[in-house]
Amino acid sequence: MTRYLRAAAAQLGPVHLADDRASVVGRLIEMLREAHGAGCRLVVFPELALTTFFPRYWWDDAAEADRFFEREMPGPETAPLFEEAKRLGVAFYLGYAELSEEEGQVHHYNSAVLVGPGGDIVGKYRKVHLPGHADHRAALEFQHLEKRYFEVGNLGFPVWRLFGRVMGMCICNDRRWPETYRVMSLKGMELMMVGYNTPDTNQYHPEPKHLKMFHNHLTMQAGAYQNGTWVVASAKAGAEDGFGMIGGSCIIAPTGERVAQALTEEDEVVFYDCDLDLGDYIKRTVFNFEAHRRIEHYGLITERTGPFAAAPD
Repeated sequence: MTRYLRAAAAQLGPVHLADDRASVVGRLIEMLREAHGAGCRLVVFPELALTTFFPRYWWDDAAEADRFFEREMPGPETAPLFEEAKRLGVAFYLGYAELSEEEGQVHHYNSAVLVGPGGDIVGKYRKVHLPGHADHRAALEFQHLEKRYFEVGNLGFPVWRLFGRVMGMCICNDRRWPETYRVMSLKGMELMMVGYNTPDTNQYHPEPKHLKMFHNHLTMQAGAYQNGTWVVASAKAGAEDGFGMIGGSCIIAPTGERVAQALTEEDEVVFYDCDLDLGDYIKRTVFNFEAHRRIEHYGLITERTGPFAAAPD
């Protein structure tokens, strides 16, 4: 018997520095209602959905960026989204900047929560693969300062059961790394949710702009196929205060095929009836882990970060 889950990727158009959280939450609620009206039970929102992509900006005092962080989830400004999701009975993934106090120390993470249809937080993920740099590079048109404003996530790659399915979460740059998919797939993942904010320009090396979208989809399609899993990916899109984001939100089947994709750079909801059994044949044949994986030869993957690196930097 096949098991279907109608899931949606809810893409956000630009969120500018001057936009307040209440207005952004209002936009998320409208898309949540649209997805519910189409029969969706799960909605995936983007990375850092509540604010502009602030790591593009340098502040001499890093604490100036704290205004973009959430100290609780839900908080007063995000509670309406949780309440509406509960009223509608719709689950959702939400990416945000998390300010957390742990053992008396303040920490900053690029995080996402999975919220069940009852409005309760089912799970939390903190971004592991932080891109960019921490130093000030004033010559760049814009910067990518995630290594300055965030710490590496400390929760690993957990999975959760929702609607009787095993689900995983990751954030943006995590989607480019095969280890992300493989670790969660070894835990039985059937569907991965990912939010991202990806510039339409490579600020480190000149390359054709079309490669940004090509690589975006390539990595997720490969991850879906090589692990027999669905991927629901939601982006920020369009120009935030003049800085372009690629968009391209999509839903990818375990076969590696894109079955739904956003066509604009605005707020847009795309959805698909995901057959959660579709990946089974892939896991039984080409990517039958138990039959074909040779872990005795993979040790170097966890012993070395790069071709010449002995330890993480």
